[in-house]
Amino acid sequence: MATDRTAHSALTHSSHRIAAGFGWGVVATIAMSILMIIGVRTGIAPMPKPIPAAIVGKLLGGGPKALVMILAIVSHIAYGGFWGAVLARFASPVTIGKGLGLGVILWLIMQLVVLPFLGWGLFGSAVTLKIAGATLLLHLVYGAVLGALIDRK
Repeated sequence: MATDRTAHSALTHSSHRIAAGFGWGVVATIAMSILMIIGVRTGIAPMPKPIPAAIVGKLLGGGPKALVMILAIVSHIAYGGFWGAVLARFASPVTIGKGLGLGVILWLIMQLVVLPFLGWGLFGSAVTLKIAGATLLLHLVYGAVLGALIDRK
């Protein structure tokens, strides 16, 4: 009987940890997204448009701008939450270093898969290599915020 309680307690702890990781992943995604939006709106960012909107637009083949933006926001927040949950589940304790490591991995996926899918080339080379630096900064912000918050005391 005690083994059942211990297993249930461990499962409950794991479920709460995953949910917390998802929530902090959402917060970290919002933090990086605010910087991305400011950069795009002020012209500082080298991206022609926010990457989540470019992905959704490409997948939908266009569509009403409002719909593309809503889907981009929801999918980007869900994606960031998902990776926060993954980090919380598999890394204990979560540290800023582990968060930064995840940020770099997600950045590499973007550079090697997402940007070529968009037609922007590896590391954004078909548009400007400045995209690589800008998106690295954004992913480091995501990772640092995530790493600082998941196991905060």
